[in-house]
Amino acid sequence: MADDCFEHPRLAAIYDPLEPDRSDLDPYLRMAHEFEARRVLDIGCGTGVFALLLADRGIEVVGVDPALASIYVARDKPGSERVRWICDEAANLPPLQVDLATMTANVAQAIVGPQAWQKTLRGAYEALRPGGHLVFETRDPARRAWEEWTRENSYSVTQIPGIGSVESWVQLINVSWPLVTFRWTYVFAADGQVLTSDSTLRFREREEVERDLAAHGYVVEDVRDAPDRPGREFIFLARRP
Repeated sequence: MADDCFEHPRLAAIYDPLEPDRSDLDPYLRMAHEFEARRVLDIGCGTGVFALLLADRGIEVVGVDPALASIYVARDKPGSERVRWICDEAANLPPLQVDLATMTANVAQAIVGPQAWQKTLRGAYEALRPGGHLVFETRDPARRAWEEWTRENSYSVTQIPGIGSVESWVQLINVSWPLVTFRWTYVFAADGQVLTSDSTLRFREREEVERDLAAHGYVVEDVRDAPDRPGREFIFLARRP
């Protein structure tokens, strides 16, 4: 099940306005160019921001996500007809032969169940052509990012056209290693509705991720630093032989 911030129609509709800075996607666009990718699978595509950026560059894109509300938002955007949207898990994909599969932002960590994680890696592997790459990021557990997830650090009021003012903030709920749970709260000024969305992320050590990739037949070619968050995240580059 997807988190409410992606699955609830009212929250999916405000996801992009609340996250306007997507410079975190720039490294993935550069890697698509680096690997000369012509076909890309965007796992956990959400509201389609990255998929549409790729499509703007003439790349054939398949976007997959289990959150139907987010898929609806993506399909309603200009140019969405250039992307093949699938509402499902990566483990259930039809046959594909893509050059690059990606999991941007929190996607990899949001797959918390060990079995679901293994199925996702297998699904991505099967979707890749031989020589294709899987690229994704995960936070370095040593940096203890959750300690910064407080209302004081996150509170904001955003004016959204057609919706009005929305207050939002995050608070840490529980740390039960390696799982970290947090809650986003949203207050809609137009009618006073308060919605919350709980999320859980799994923090994996670099060595654990490398073992999982190797177990599924990937060759780990590189582990890079996230340019916009130096020293805080790992970006894994794995190839299907």
